[in-house]
Amino acid sequence: MPKTTSAPPDPRLVLLVAALLPGMGHVMIGRAARGLGFAFFAAIGFWLTSKFADPDASFIGRHAGGFFVWALSLPDAYRAARMDRERAGAA
Repeated sequence: MPKTTSAPPDPRLVLLVAALLPGMGHVMIGRAARGLGFAFFAAIGFWLTSKFADPDASFIGRHAGGFFVWALSLPDAYRAARMDRERAGAA
């Protein structure tokens, strides 16, 4: 029986999923360990900065560590999805 492979997902869809749920864009393209790492460290960053931030800080300021990790994961997921798509010849 021939091996069936589906085309990699659209990088824009991967970016949308990654924007909604940190790390899940990586999971969507088959890089589960990397995606779960981003999700874990985003959660740790949200928690740590909420504990150590000034109580008068804004919501963003109180959770800046998590937002930082989440922001780093977005271009990484998009780039990886785009490279997978180009390798598959479905650009």
